[in-house]
Amino acid sequence: MKRIKLAGWVLTGLSGLTAMSVSASEPLKAYPATLPGLHRHVIQLPVLTNEDDQQVELLIGKEEQVDCNATSLMGTLTSETVQGWGYDYYQVDIKPGRISTKMACINQRLQKKFITLPLNTSQRFIRYNSKLPIVVYAPQDIEVKYRVWQANPKVMNAEQK
Repeated sequence: MKRIKLAGWVLTGLSGLTAMSVSASEPLKAYPATLPGLHRHVIQLPVLTNEDDQQVELLIGKEEQVDCNATSLMGTLTSETVQGWGYDYYQVDIKPGRISTKMACINQRLQKKFITLPLNTSQRFIRYNSKLPIVVYAPQDIEVKYRVWQANPKVMNAEQK
């Protein structure tokens, strides 16, 4: 069967046009190299045998001097889609100021801590997929960290009461 590459599409015989995937050697080609005022952070996950049992937790924030109060950044994380590819990426918008409890911190010095953007569960935990990178665009002073969570292989039954 003869295949002809046409600007991101593959024409295969009589079957018509089908979307072409990004090659493993150039996984970021589909994503914007940069967005105005933002830097691109890329997480490329290794291939695992059972990726459905894994999740990636995003930790977006920065190191700051804080007191004894619980402190978070203010802002949003939005999911966008690369036009023509259907791949998701994330965009961080940080607002001025911080969210903080108002406890009195008597005789306590400031400590350097990684304070994060509070995310809801669906934003914070992403499906593990080694085929596509996780791409996050964030302001220059923001770090993007992550950790991988693994489900316990033991499945238990709930009691009927």
